[in-house]
Amino acid sequence: MQEIILQDLGHRSYKPVWDYQENLLKQKIDAKRIGSSLPDYLLLVEHDPVYTLGKNGKATNLLITEHLLAQKEIEYFHINRGGDITFHGPGQIVGYPIFDLEKFKTDIGWYLRCLEETIILSINEYGLKGERSKGETGVWLDANVKGKERKICAMGIRCSRWVTMHGFALNVNVDLNYFNYITPCGIQDKQVTSLQKELGTNIPVDDVKDKILKNFELVFNCNIISKKTSFTISQHSK
Repeated sequence: MQEIILQDLGHRSYKPVWDYQENLLKQKIDAKRIGSSLPDYLLLVEHDPVYTLGKNGKATNLLITEHLLAQKEIEYFHINRGGDITFHGPGQIVGYPIFDLEKFKTDIGWYLRCLEETIILSINEYGLKGERSKGETGVWLDANVKGKERKICAMGIRCSRWVTMHGFALNVNVDLNYFNYITPCGIQDKQVTSLQKELGTNIPVDDVKDKILKNFELVFNCNIISKKTSFTISQHSK
């Protein structure tokens, strides 16, 4: 059973956490090159408002100008994960597993399905039936009901020498109006939803985190150990 170090980063702006992921990934790859091994991590965070565009995403899926982005205090980054454009913000649980898949299974499809299963099991505890949509990574509600498809969790990863970064973003109490300024994940004519919208009430984020961690251990057959991080940044959420 693999041990995973959990670091809950709280509320953070996007770029420093991206840099932190890159640093952990580089350290793990450097260790592998000399036949050593470093711990695997699961980072949890709520970001300040930000749009991120995947490496092969279309910039036209951002539907507002740079001027309006600045006016609304939304950051924007073109990053090195798969997938297209998405939004991160307060009330959304973002998870970044920094895993060496050679300790688990060297299969990207398997890894993504496990992330999806973790979220499916977690939202099921709130009475919601999470589903997969053929050809579209992430977790959906009513995935096969034309006109009612709603994405509740987006996913996009990067993998280098079987070490992963980036991950999943589960909408809990996030302001869904932010998604009106993008074509989420580059998918037209499908909705985005949240636990709050589906259940009609504010959901305690820490309760959702607890469920995610429990199901993460179950799906990945791992033991998650909470550990404080020495990672600091100068800018905090307002």
